[in-house]
Amino acid sequence: PARHTDHSPASTATPAQGSGTSRLPGDEGQMSGLHLPAGDWMVMAHGFVTAQYTDHSGPRGDDKFYSTSMLMVTGERETDWGRIQLKSMMSLEPAMDPSGYPNLLATGETARGMALVDRQHPHDLFMELAARVDFNVGEDTRLFLYGGPVGEPAIGPSAFMMRRSARYNPEPPITHHWFDSTHITYGVVTAGLTSSLWQFEASAFRGREPDEDRWDIETPRLDSWSVRATLTPSPRWAMQASYAEIEEPEALHPGEDEKRYTPSVHYATGSGLTAMGAFSAKKRTDGGTLTAWLAEANWDIDDRNTIFGRVENVANDELFPDHDEPLHDRKFRVTKAQLGYARRIPLGPVELALGGSLSAYAKPDALDAAYGKNPW
Repeated sequence: PARHTDHSPASTATPAQGSGTSRLPGDEGQMSGLHLPAGDWMVMAHGFVTAQYTDHSGPRGDDKFYSTSMLMVTGERETDWGRIQLKSMMSLEPAMDPSGYPNLLATGETARGMALVDRQHPHDLFMELAARVDFNVGEDTRLFLYGGPVGEPAIGPSAFMMRRSARYNPEPPITHHWFDSTHITYGVVTAGLTSSLWQFEASAFRGREPDEDRWDIETPRLDSWSVRATLTPSPRWAMQASYAEIEEPEALHPGEDEKRYTPSVHYATGSGLTAMGAFSAKKRTDGGTLTAWLAEANWDIDDRNTIFGRVENVANDELFPDHDEPLHDRKFRVTKAQLGYARRIPLGPVELALGGSLSAYAKPDALDAAYGKNPW
């Protein structure tokens, strides 16, 4: 579909859709994919598959050849009174080892009953099975309802695999569980009011993160809630602030609830540069507040070459989950800086991207014995 190119503050270009009900700058454009008309419906299919090799140095480092994947199929129909969307997203990552793949200084979820540290967990087979219905209530205003057995509540920015600022980045953020941990949630209901300039929404959802059986659909439950406000003053900008109270998100911390606050800013030039900056603070009932910062960018220099990068800083107290470890439950503030390049090759209806990235880390000296002096 056509989109406006007027970059003035008064422009009413439609914001781009991110994961769940999140919004991105209009200048990010429509998501690439196959658009197939089916009567009154428009069906869109979009996805990717990667083949990756990663090698992390130091005593806790590891190397692995692995594959990640995502397939999204949506159906959309415009009516006299509004719009209907049916949304699905799937992944074959459950086929990999449950311990996932190396990602130094990352934490979150479990494998074989043990906490995952310095690794990224596989995503579930079903990442989204949801529907959204928008009702026209004004010339530029809609009331919407979103929900389903698998979805994403109104928390934080769009998940990393749906952000163009991370489009060619082969690694998830080490701050994934500060910004994206709710992007696969079993049981979500969201209601909101939206226009081209703003969006206000509230969600009820299940707080517990997915378990280790990544092939199934877990029992939906509505025990947590969140609110989010998003402002899109021009096609180049999207800004959101959200707050959530999440019941027992971590399987290894029963009875420990979490309050999370997350503001973020997305920027897109419409000519190849997209960027995001975000902050998150999560306060646990039985612990202190852990904060995280993230900045990332993707620059399509021309129709073949892309440079991307990310800088993250996070306070993490889960790097030593063993209770017998002297550093167990100690909070450490660590930083990861990453820079990469991708060469894009169009192949008919698909695109092949070949590239790589290099990462460096900053950390307290107390972590030298576990991670080495200068891990990369």
